[in-house]
Amino acid sequence: MLVAAAVCPCPPLLVPEVAAGAAAELDAARAACSDALGVLAAARPERLVVLGPTPGAGTESYPEGTPGSFRGFGVNLGVRLGRGDRPDSGRELPVSLAVAAWLLERWQGLPDVPVEGIGVSGTAGTERCVRRGRDLAAGPGRVALLVMGDGSACRTLKAPGYFDERAEPFDAEIARSLGAADLAALTALDAGLARELQAAGRAPWQVLAGAAEGTRLGGALLYEDAPYGVGYFVAAWS
Repeated sequence: MLVAAAVCPCPPLLVPEVAAGAAAELDAARAACSDALGVLAAARPERLVVLGPTPGAGTESYPEGTPGSFRGFGVNLGVRLGRGDRPDSGRELPVSLAVAAWLLERWQGLPDVPVEGIGVSGTAGTERCVRRGRDLAAGPGRVALLVMGDGSACRTLKAPGYFDERAEPFDAEIARSLGAADLAALTALDAGLARELQAAGRAPWQVLAGAAEGTRLGGALLYEDAPYGVGYFVAAWS
């Protein structure tokens, strides 16, 4: 049963060592992420599942203890998902889950519960995402989700995807839906449009919508901005 969810952005720049001189620009987002994680802790979950977008096909699971790093961004900084021992698989966390692992290590306020990471492909269809969410919620115990994902990367001329006039209204609807815990609206997000607008969070948000079906979770939008031309959102559902 899903008892709480936190939605956070996943740019590597959220990690101050990666952002370097521009670190202060995301201080408000970091503070909001900490508040959202506090909501997860207050729900007393028995297991935590971390969702994040990945560039590959399908979904991949990452057990507790899987390592990640930000060396690809010029920073010698490693992280680990949860508190488990490092597995011998040789795999590393995708960037979105590495950012999540950094948030969890930084906050250190969650109870000692099992943690699992799941990478969700941006090409995954809506029905598949919703079904995956239902399966997660149907698992044993009280489950909390930490859902990583960004909005459109086309908000300004200097954005990674350049400017697209559809980006701002698209992100405005995402912000409203996350703040209201509007499952129908999240499920109805157009996967094709999200891909055109480079909104990496679409698939994880739809997994969240599936997991929250049948619950009475309410939402609160804690942060919304686009400091680098990319939509960033922080929300808490409880």
